[in-house]
Amino acid sequence: MHGLKFGRRLSLARVAAEAALRGLPAAESPEGVVPVPPGPWRWRWRGFDPAEEIAIAAAEIIGVPFSTCLRRGRGRRQVGRRRWQRLAEPPRVWTVAAAPREVLLVDDVWTTGATLSACAQALRAAGSQRIVALTLARAL
Repeated sequence: MHGLKFGRRLSLARVAAEAALRGLPAAESPEGVVPVPPGPWRWRWRGFDPAEEIAIAAAEIIGVPFSTCLRRGRGRRQVGRRRWQRLAEPPRVWTVAAAPREVLLVDDVWTTGATLSACAQALRAAGSQRIVALTLARAL
């Protein structure tokens, strides 16, 4: 993850997607892949989003559409915040386009689940019926 996120080695996104998809049960059949959206300034700072790059690769591998139907509002970064702070003040997330009915929600790292939960709530509000989160790593 470090090479992808901080070393700008975008070719690692496909490797990350392949590794993460190995953990996806064979019975799962999403209709679309949606990345967890970055904060607006974060994308501008990096010029790309690791979760989006992994999601694009995952969609290609499993042969389903990729969708950027989620947006994230400005707010405090989750990095460096304590667990209770992340859970008490999750990021504001909403949909800007139709959401797939069955979604594979992709993020690079799962820490507390606050961001994934905020994304899942927005997807459910937009009509998604099944949401499966897929991450490459889990931070403890």
